[in-house]
Amino acid sequence: MRIVAHPIIEDYQKGPLVQFLYNGETVEGHAGESIAAALRAMGVRIHRYTTKQHKPRGVFCAIGRCTDCVMVVNGVSNVRTCITPLEAGMTVQTQFGLKAGDGK
Repeated sequence: MRIVAHPIIEDYQKGPLVQFLYNGETVEGHAGESIAAALRAMGVRIHRYTTKQHKPRGVFCAIGRCTDCVMVVNGVSNVRTCITPLEAGMTVQTQFGLKAGDGK
């Protein structure tokens, strides 16, 4: 189950398999596909937890308009994973609260 064409990412190209870190574990996805698409193909549905009630959130709009899919990517909080292309060696982490480290 992979996205073939994306309505927001121009020149959406699914490249070769690359490795990246997801919550400290080495995993694989296709270079150029969105981070969210790579995670979804692995069965990952939860990308973040809300600040106050710690409720799980995942992909909702898939076009970068909402903030449900935000994660910590390469140490940067609030990255919209549905429109961010996957690159080899990225570090992707579940986000807790508004920024890296919140809620832990």
